Amino acid sequence: MLDLLNDLLWSKVLIVMLVGLGLYFSICSRFVQFRYFGNMFRIFAEAFQRQPGQLSSFQALMLSVAGRVGAGNIAGVAVAIMLGGPGAVFWMWVVALLGMATSYFECSLAQLFKRRATDGTYRGGPAFYILHGLGQRWLAVIFSVLLLVTFGFGFNALQSYTVATSLHDTFGLPTHVSGLVLVAVIGLIIFGGIKRIASMADVLVPVMAFSYIGMALVVIGMNIEAVPATIALIVKSAFGLEPAFAGGIGAAILMGVKRGLFSNEAGLGSAPNVAAVAEVKHPAAQGIVQSLSVFIDTLLVCTSTALIILLSGVYQPGSEMAGVVLTQTALAAVVGEWGRVFVSLALLLFVFTTLIYNYYLGENALSFFSSKRWLLQAYRVLVIALVLWGSMQDLGTVFAFADITMGLLAIVNLVALTLLFKIGLRLMRDYDKQIAAGVESPVFDPKQFADLNLDPAAWPANPPPAPVTGRGEIADGVHQR
Repeated sequence: MLDLLNDLLWSKVLIVMLVGLGLYFSICSRFVQFRYFGNMFRIFAEAFQRQPGQLSSFQALMLSVAGRVGAGNIAGVAVAIMLGGPGAVFWMWVVALLGMATSYFECSLAQLFKRRATDGTYRGGPAFYILHGLGQRWLAVIFSVLLLVTFGFGFNALQSYTVATSLHDTFGLPTHVSGLVLVAVIGLIIFGGIKRIASMADVLVPVMAFSYIGMALVVIGMNIEAVPATIALIVKSAFGLEPAFAGGIGAAILMGVKRGLFSNEAGLGSAPNVAAVAEVKHPAAQGIVQSLSVFIDTLLVCTSTALIILLSGVYQPGSEMAGVVLTQTALAAVVGEWGRVFVSLALLLFVFTTLIYNYYLGENALSFFSSKRWLLQAYRVLVIALVLWGSMQDLGTVFAFADITMGLLAIVNLVALTLLFKIGLRLMRDYDKQIAAGVESPVFDPKQFADLNLDPAAWPANPPPAPVTGRGEIADGVHQR
């Protein structure tokens, strides 16, 4: 049953939706992900600024990167190569580059339709733009339930399985022991709330991501002469032009799309929940920053894993080596056995932050349709139980369950994005207009969007004045004498 549902979702429905809509969003927006790529880094200067009691744009970015960078970047890439061949990596790149546009629009809309909570913080995400943008509460509830099941339960079990398998392979640690340790740590942290999670993530995420990319650069440097041939192998295999993978183009596309979405989450509707909590001047600015996290996740971290595996010489077509074990064995073959330990420790950090991120997404989904204290406590107990359960399961069961809930979640979100796309374009054009007028830091004016169901507490009717540009003009899109 799991295999049948997976085949229907991934080989027929989601490949068309993810690639097709990503391409449509890119063309209609004049490839917004590339037009503003340089601005992503400039916006970083503002991303550190925040109001007291609020999350900064940078913290929201680090939270989403913490969620995206996890088991999918180490185990997921290995599974994609194992089942789809090296060509799967190429299709992961395609999904990421197109997904940057999808992520831009979903995160911009999440900012636009966010709500201010009673404690002064923000809540938002696809459930909120489905409810307040489309006016479809039933669909928003379905999305929230799927988000809760996918991230709070399915993905947490998968992350737990991956780290338990890694530690067992490296240190011989029984998987249930790893599960119990994770349970103890997660149980202590999930009561700290989103601010504690954010303060931890904006320290751990850059350290772990750059350390892992640095290790990949070491591997590349030690095998620099083989890099061109490896890139050629990836591209040729993606189109069935490599003899060893001539019949595997379908598997390459399927695994590239599936594992690409699992890793970068573009279009899945998860990152918008985090993007919405940041304090920003314009919703589109957060969309630009968040699209960068897709680039970091796939083009940098996932590519690092792929090159480690393919340059090591360990991978062979038809290999039965399980996900994370393949990555560990590959690195150990290049730098020595300590490489196996490095992957385990990197994975432990990746999974640690991702577990917390997944928990938060589940809590956010739960709060959408219920604020009862006992229900929140029951959710926390279930999360902890499934972390332990996942550490003792097999690869096929855990991945199959996560793939189905992830697929259904993506379908609901992509349908909502398509229906709200005109509003997303309108928001983008408002930002574009201010940039074209010389505004360095565009400011959102809710009066221009008075026909939408926005929260006046989140977007006051009198926004702060736009900053003065370097050309002596007031940065409000109007030239003043």
